Amino acid sequence: MSEVLEQQANAGAGHAQKYTRNNPYQSNVNVNYLLTAEGSEKETRHVELAVEAGMTYTPGDAVGIIPENRPEAVADVLKALSYKGDERVLDHYKVEISLEEALRTRLGIGKLARGSVGQYAKLAPNVEGLQVLTGPDNRARAEEYCWGREFVDLATDFPGVITDPQQLFNVLQRLTPRMYSISSSQKVHPDSVHTTVRVIRYDSHGRERQGVASGHIGDRAGEGTVMPIFLHSNNNFRLPEDSNAPVIMIGPGTGIAPFRAFLEEREATGAKGKNWLFFGEQREKMDFLYKDQLLGMVNKGVLTHLHTAFSRDQHNKVYVQDRIQENAKEVFDWLEQGAYFYVCGDATRMAKDVENALLDAIAKGSNGTLEHAAEYLATMKKQKRYQRDVY
Repeated sequence: MSEVLEQQANAGAGHAQKYTRNNPYQSNVNVNYLLTAEGSEKETRHVELAVEAGMTYTPGDAVGIIPENRPEAVADVLKALSYKGDERVLDHYKVEISLEEALRTRLGIGKLARGSVGQYAKLAPNVEGLQVLTGPDNRARAEEYCWGREFVDLATDFPGVITDPQQLFNVLQRLTPRMYSISSSQKVHPDSVHTTVRVIRYDSHGRERQGVASGHIGDRAGEGTVMPIFLHSNNNFRLPEDSNAPVIMIGPGTGIAPFRAFLEEREATGAKGKNWLFFGEQREKMDFLYKDQLLGMVNKGVLTHLHTAFSRDQHNKVYVQDRIQENAKEVFDWLEQGAYFYVCGDATRMAKDVENALLDAIAKGSNGTLEHAAEYLATMKKQKRYQRDVY
């Protein structure tokens, strides 16, 4: 979950929505197509989901998608546990359902959590191989075991531990909604919410794997199917109230999503503020997401600057942070004019590299030190002029 969504969830603020994660809207999938071209190493999809009257969102918000575990994964778990699937269990709300339905719609059988290993081990105190994966002293070993594994691997490696299907509700985490940044303005698309999804597929420990929600969207959420959704307000990631304020947006990969929404909104409202987008991906020919729309916005003057960084198109890899450094003087000039600076995407490396490039641009532009740049950035944060939606 992104850091701003987490803050928002803790604050409990936002739109009072009729539909929630516990009472989702059964949305029709209106559009679901591949954004990346043949030959791309990535599978990124554009998805449009129907909303009903009264379901409102603002650019910067997220759509919560409630996925199901894929039938093949459920079948593999049932086989590993030696159950048929018609056994009866009580779900988290004490509603009686079949074990198959529980594994498909209620329980997280994907990415293996250390807590699940611990709970599983409690059921088998005499299995030495499990006990060495529990307790604070074995944390690193447990993390290593969990890496790239799912519950089916645990059940296969240590069979016969589950003696009653109901025990799975103590062992496994709930199947939770996945939050995706909204990539549309409701002023432009009143009856739908759009999002941009990278479908995760990989092999590990001899099995084909996929992301729970992204795999569902990639394989089983074709146009005309139904997807349970809800809207999640995110007041920590918002366009400036002053429509004349300049905006700098850093959105590599699917981080482009909220900025497509920002640009659509600013065009629809006739905002006079300048807009600058930095977009990065692997290859221009295959991975330039929303290329025609963005170039159209450049031609119309909605997008003042569009800087791209396609890392694999030349010998030396080029990223969005490199483009920021190349344009450091103008970036600082925009900041001095009151520009808002937004970052969306990968928290692990990209967001840190972008922040370092921004600090560098501030230091150079102000003829100051990095300490001075850090103070400048701290002031921007207080003014809500530096906002991040990273995950």
